[in-house]
Amino acid sequence: MSGAKEIKDRINTIKNTQKITNAMYLISTTKMRKAKNEYERTKPFFDMLNQEFSRMLRRVDSVDSSYFYTDEEKMGEGGAGREVCAIFVITADKGLAGSYNSNVIRETERLMKKYKKTYLYVMGEVGRAYFYKHNIPMVESYSYPAMDPSLHIARKTASAILTGFDEGLYKDVFIVYTNINGITEVVERKRILPLNRRRFLERIGPGEDSYENYEFYPSFTDVIDNVVPMYLAGFIYGAMIDSFCSEQNARMTAMNSANDNAEEIMSELSVEYNRVRQAAITQEITEVAAGAKALRRKKKKKTGEAVS
Repeated sequence: MSGAKEIKDRINTIKNTQKITNAMYLISTTKMRKAKNEYERTKPFFDMLNQEFSRMLRRVDSVDSSYFYTDEEKMGEGGAGREVCAIFVITADKGLAGSYNSNVIRETERLMKKYKKTYLYVMGEVGRAYFYKHNIPMVESYSYPAMDPSLHIARKTASAILTGFDEGLYKDVFIVYTNINGITEVVERKRILPLNRRRFLERIGPGEDSYENYEFYPSFTDVIDNVVPMYLAGFIYGAMIDSFCSEQNARMTAMNSANDNAEEIMSELSVEYNRVRQAAITQEITEVAAGAKALRRKKKKKTGEAVS
């Protein structure tokens, strides 16, 4: 059994660790609130862009654009048997967030097994460190942190992905990120290129299609091809914000669990400390009582010898 001093030192150590976890919990709360506020300022623009994009697609029977699936490719289902794809992966820059990073990496590896070759655009130091350690090639020119999601980074990401798509390096583009579903984090895997016209048409609700016909200049394809980069940047920015908020939520959950565990351990240590302390006090009292008893015996013995 440990001594009272050792137990007291352990309790003090846990209290100091608890101060750190409490601070990390509060920091994550602040970061998540700030990121949501930034996203809310830009969300109306991209919501309107999606609506107009859907309305434009409704005015034509088919889309002759390299950014959309053709009719022969079954409206985007099944990937049309392609062998090369690009994957934009969003991880965190650090750990202490439960299974947040491992879930994203696991989903990415499952997707990679379906293609013979993949171009990885990895955001976040944890993801880059993992793929580098396992000798999985990444697009070296792409290296952005995940701790500060911004529209500027989303636009540069969309531009980098579209450049490879336009050059014919790959014909399928996916994004793997984390979204908050209620109070839990869920890994999302979505195909962002080629686009599926049918899914845009399904977004139009009742009463949203009352506008007059559009006139496209110089052509419908040119207009669509110019709108796609903005749409893609908005989607990526939303995914970055969702991932960042999910990371902070996962870290808050991990820190809250650490605090609960610390409270439980301190409770057990307090009981053990009181037991050891009580045992020490009892031993001291026993020793004092035994000493007093011995002194009384010695004094009584000396008194008896003096009388005789």
